[in-house]
Amino acid sequence: MEPVERRRHQLHDDGHPSGEGGMTIRTTRLRLEPARLADLEAFERDGEAGLLRALDVQAVDGWAGSDALEAVGRSAAFLREHPHAAAWWMHLFFDAADGRLIGLGGYKGAPASGFVEIGYELAPSVRGRGLATEAARGMVDHAFAQPEIDHVVAHTLPEENASVAILRRLGFHLDDVVEDEDVGAVWRWRLNRA
Repeated sequence: MEPVERRRHQLHDDGHPSGEGGMTIRTTRLRLEPARLADLEAFERDGEAGLLRALDVQAVDGWAGSDALEAVGRSAAFLREHPHAAAWWMHLFFDAADGRLIGLGGYKGAPASGFVEIGYELAPSVRGRGLATEAARGMVDHAFAQPEIDHVVAHTLPEENASVAILRRLGFHLDDVVEDEDVGAVWRWRLNRA
């Protein structure tokens, strides 16, 4: 796995530098880019097509489910209120080989009380190749590169599924069953700094 690198200040079509204080997380096959406010605002105006135009990329079909697209829409409002939070918020996942948008995820806010929470979603067409594990590992490695973070958490539905397998593969352990206001009971997973 390659180290986390500061996002290069490349110019997008809108003429604004892409590095809004976020970090690009690079893995062997992926690039996890912090979502930029300008791109999220393009989504607000013109939906998925607007986002893809702003990013100047193509996406695989189903790169984000309906819940994830809803989160993209909410993220613009969050980043307007918290402009320096991009590094610890939504990331767009790109295939490093061809640049296509294949999913999204990231963190649920800046480190608090020594931890961060991660989440991820990939298009069905790219699942089963270890990419979600690679993305999650990249986010965990990035988090543990910050000295103030002593553990990482994630939540899953309370059932055996692919996300549970990914978290176990990365060394997470089931920490608790907690209530989520949207879906009810969920499993909370935890990985402590080694």
